[in-house]
Amino acid sequence: MPFFSISRALTLGASLICLLPLVACSSLAEKSNMLSDERVIAESAGALGLAPAELSLQSRHTSGTNTYAVLRSRAGKEYSCTINGGNLLSFGMSNPPSCQRK
Repeated sequence: MPFFSISRALTLGASLICLLPLVACSSLAEKSNMLSDERVIAESAGALGLAPAELSLQSRHTSGTNTYAVLRSRAGKEYSCTINGGNLLSFGMSNPPSCQRK
C-alpha cells in the first residue's frame, strides 16, 4: 500500500477546502476593522469604570477579529484591552472589552 493513498489525498483536499473560508474570513475581518481610536478609548473606559477623558491610547493593533489596545490613565496606570468585533463581519458591532492592568 502506497504511503500517500487516494483516501489520504481526498482527506487532505477536504481539509484544505474547509480551512480556506476561515482564513479568508479572518483576513477580511482584520482589513475591515471599523473601530476608531475614540471608540476604542470610549469602550475601554466603560469597561474600566473611567471617563474616556481620563485615558489616552498608547498603541493598538488588529489581528483577525480582535483589536488589542494599550491605554494609560491620567494617574499613570497602564491597561491592556482586547475588543472582539468592530469589523465588516460583525456589522461594526463589538463585544465589551476585556481589560487588565499591566
